[in-house]
Amino acid sequence: MRILQIRVDACAMEQALEQVLQWLAGYPAPAQMQQIVTLNPEGVMLAIGDPSLQNIVEQAALVTADGNGLVWAAERYGFRGLQRLTGIDLMQQLCRLAAEQGWPVYLLGSKPGVAAAAAEKLQKQYPGLQIAGTENGYFRDREEQVISAIQKARPALLFAGLGMPFQEKWLAENAHRLGAAVAMGVGGSFDVICGNLKRAPQFMQKLRLEWLYRLLQQPSRWRRYLVLPRFMAAVRRDAKKTAKNR
Repeated sequence: MRILQIRVDACAMEQALEQVLQWLAGYPAPAQMQQIVTLNPEGVMLAIGDPSLQNIVEQAALVTADGNGLVWAAERYGFRGLQRLTGIDLMQQLCRLAAEQGWPVYLLGSKPGVAAAAAEKLQKQYPGLQIAGTENGYFRDREEQVISAIQKARPALLFAGLGMPFQEKWLAENAHRLGAAVAMGVGGSFDVICGNLKRAPQFMQKLRLEWLYRLLQQPSRWRRYLVLPRFMAAVRRDAKKTAKNR
């Protein structure tokens, strides 16, 4: 479906995992990298004003609804089949699957030491998980070195915690050089996995208040949340317009 003309796939967790299994059926034979985009309201608004990001979303192998904001928006359009599928939930389930299937995983992003700490946590959570490598997100002065390291590791799954839209653009731009089978931007997921940040309790997630819990932990991000009322107002206008044109 489309929210403010931006593509979002109605895909549940089981469907996403099945799709990845199909993509990796021939691994480690080289194949074109499949990019997964996890989209939230901020990402939708960024894509509206950024043609290059919008094109990446259009060309992605899978675009998930990363948060309840998009589920709410889909309901305004009269569509109740969109399920919340966050980047961190999908990443963790893919790591579980990787441990079962023997797929190597590479973690790229966040502050020095965070990706390595997240990798250690994931290996404890999913025994047998192969970590092909980790690297922090501060690599602008040694980008070729980092790309070469990922190429040599040839991970089945590459998770990039570099922040949107940089992570999506970087993965798309370097897709032909990375040697990864499947890549996904995961924002601040490494910090949550290693315990630097906490996820909202289930009751807040059910009330669609996960954004508020994140804001309370990181009040310096308040300016970013100003996009939410703009997103909601834009969705209401577009939904009414769409309904009239049916």
